[in-house]
Order: sequence, then structure tokens, then C-alpha cells
Amino acid sequence: MSLYELTVNTLAGQPQPLAAYKGKVALVVNTASECGFTPQYTGLEKLYEKYKDRGLVVLGFPSNDFGKQEPGTSEQIQTFCKKNYGVQFPMFEKVATKGAGQSPVYKLVTANLGEPKWNFHKYLVGKDGQPIKAFPSKVTPDSKELTDAIEAALK
Repeated sequence: MSLYELTVNTLAGQPQPLAAYKGKVALVVNTASECGFTPQYTGLEKLYEKYKDRGLVVLGFPSNDFGKQEPGTSEQIQTFCKKNYGVQFPMFEKVATKGAGQSPVYKLVTANLGEPKWNFHKYLVGKDGQPIKAFPSKVTPDSKELTDAIEAALK
């Protein structure tokens, strides 16, 4: 199974085949609007802007799994992200990142890399749709560790 074989719903409730990103490197991030790490939206957007023309896509998956820090509706999440952080990268409907109702995207990325421990956990997925590496919340979008891994995956 590849990430690019899955279909998820956008924040607008429209099905989005992830095949649209086939051949790109993806950074899958579980987001939340009321978290201490929420300001990472700024860095994620900068990362997306810096690398999108080279083949990186950031995929945001809001989740209420950790501390109930994403209570909003899809519309509220979209408004919050655009107004406060200028988010342009693709954002999707709220998902479960762990447990019985875990979304197919998170089943795939966590299979060999483990479940996220908190909001803004990042999974780097290669051009082939296979997960490469996971980064905990404390690894910021502009960290050398993450940008080096993105650079390597884009080669």
C-alpha cells in the first residue's frame, strides 16, 4: 500500500485522491489549533513555500487525539489556519491518528514508524508513497534534521 493509493476528504468535505501528489515527497502532519506547537503552522507554510516547486507537499491532518486540542469544525479549522497562519498547503478533515478508529493514512505512516505521541508529529513520505522517517513534535519545520531529510528525499 502506498500513501498515493488513498483518498481523503478535504476540509471542504470533498474527496481528494492522494494520487494527485504521486511522485512528490509528502510531509504528513497531525495538526491542532489549541496546542503549544500550533505556531508550527508558520514554519510548515514556509517549508511548503520553499520546497513545493521542488516536489514537496505538506499534508495537514487536524486531530483531536491529544488533549482535545482540535475541537473545531472543518470550517473553523480552515478559517483559523488561513487567518492566523496564512496556510496554503493542503488540509484535510479531522482524523484519528491512533487507536481503533485510526485513519488509513495514519495506519500506513505509523505501521513501521510508530504512532504520534502528540500534535504536530511529522511523517516524511517518499516519492513512492512509502514512509521514510518520523519526527516528534519538538522537531520544528525549520530544523536541520527535518530539512536535511527532505533534501535527501527530494534527490
